[in-house]
Amino acid sequence: MTTAKMTAVKTRGISILLVDDHPVVRQGYRRVLEHQDDFSVVAEADNAANAYRAFKSHGPDVVVMDISMPGASGLEAIRNIRARDPDARILVFSMHSEAAQVKAAFGAGASGFVTKGSEPAELIAAIRSVARGEHAMSDDVARVLALESLVPTKSALDQLGEREIEILRQFAAGSTKEQIAANLNLSTKTVQNYHYLIKAKTGMRTDAQLVRLAVECGLANL
Repeated sequence: MTTAKMTAVKTRGISILLVDDHPVVRQGYRRVLEHQDDFSVVAEADNAANAYRAFKSHGPDVVVMDISMPGASGLEAIRNIRARDPDARILVFSMHSEAAQVKAAFGAGASGFVTKGSEPAELIAAIRSVARGEHAMSDDVARVLALESLVPTKSALDQLGEREIEILRQFAAGSTKEQIAANLNLSTKTVQNYHYLIKAKTGMRTDAQLVRLAVECGLANL
């Protein structure tokens, strides 16, 4: 974070971009966050593209980002925002706590990960930590990663990169190859190649098996 940005945090509090595709969720957490005297939600967004535009327009101190959204997910938004500003502070706020999801988020450039089942105090503390340039996790996420390090679980997703996980998530959610290509600014041919590689790496032979894998790993819901 630049000196100017750090000074701004100290003098005017912490400005926040809140990203979630459910308006009721955004409204509820906006009230929780703005109950803090030094928090200000300066913008909201309901998808990855709008999150990127809002970040460019408002330059918030912290982005609070859901990763499960229609179209391009929060992972893609994190990647794009960090490409624009390597110092961006992004806290993932998700209903998922699977190790593969958490590692993908940090790999994309997130500074923290808090689940929606956490107490509001955990979210607030995590925002403050991320604003200071620190990493933050809710207790349940920390436990998942600790268990993963002690007793590594075999997952087919371990063979996939961040972009492959994102394409699998969108495919399992019902997006066509053409829609995925448009969401990720890729050619349809490139998405087709990724689709083939995902099958080869995971050992899945059919699209139905890919969808089942995504559901089992928390990337999609039936």
